[in-house]
Amino acid sequence: MLTEILEINESSLKLSKKIILGGGAVAFPTETVYGLGANAFDTAAVENIFKIKGRPNDNPLIVHVHKDYDISSLVSYVPDYAATLAQKFLPGPLTMVYKSKGVVSAAVSCGLDTLAIRIPSHSGAQKFLKYVDIPIAAPSANISKHVSPTAAEHVFADLNGKIEVVLQGGRCAGGIESTVLDCTGDIPVILRSGLVTREMIENTVGKCGEFVFKEGGTARSPGMKYKHYSPDCPTMLFDFADREKAFNEYRRLADGGINVCLLCDNATAEYARFAEVINLGSTEGEIAANLYAGLRTGENKYEYIIAVAPEKQDGAMAGVMNRLKKACGSK
Repeated sequence: MLTEILEINESSLKLSKKIILGGGAVAFPTETVYGLGANAFDTAAVENIFKIKGRPNDNPLIVHVHKDYDISSLVSYVPDYAATLAQKFLPGPLTMVYKSKGVVSAAVSCGLDTLAIRIPSHSGAQKFLKYVDIPIAAPSANISKHVSPTAAEHVFADLNGKIEVVLQGGRCAGGIESTVLDCTGDIPVILRSGLVTREMIENTVGKCGEFVFKEGGTARSPGMKYKHYSPDCPTMLFDFADREKAFNEYRRLADGGINVCLLCDNATAEYARFAEVINLGSTEGEIAANLYAGLRTGENKYEYIIAVAPEKQDGAMAGVMNRLKKACGSK
């Protein structure tokens, strides 16, 4: 199969819709990462996403719709707090989980009675979703467990020959996946941290809980159960307070002839002028936006990545730390 990266225009949208309605998959940009989309009503098409990615079939997907889509056709109830949050943060990097009406394929939610819905703010995503005008089930457009793609070229590197079309939307501004929020109870509960933070939610609707996944449990959200976001090289993760240990490990590996780099924010990079550094930036937005691109740069240029966590770990950095721990913390 020939894979093409296509600019988003009438021709590529027409082709993409033909592929989607024919049971195929199309990669498309969002403000967070690129998604691999298929018709959420078509079980074979949804199952094909799992096959393309090599994704475990108990890891739920998110349904993407355009901003004018009537989600009441898909879910049974939208609580008042969810409607308030939607008005505040959507379109944007927030996925909301509701009780499902069961009209989309059961394969989307892996047998759960809930449905995760997202309305991305990326203009290219909106054009694509409006053109196809059906719910699109979409995980990140990469090989399962690999670093998520924030550029069309990342998608091509992972899925070349597996899909026909990657819609070119430039580099994703957000850089980490959406916040996933359970809206089936009396208060919202964060299932996955992201750019819409717990503080932002609490400031809008009051109380907000946070779910802690336990080994052996059922995944209620993407990103819970399995290793994710991992580069194709050995890694280590050190806390900000252990920077000197990270520097010593860097020197040990470098002195042993290993082509190694430090992946860190600007504050740590200032102390590591002796080292090969992938600098993720200074602000929360920069660090989140650069994380996955930095991990991909690291795996392509170096034999080993030593990551150092930022000092600030609340707010949007909670999402960054979630990804860093899954990408680098277990090896």
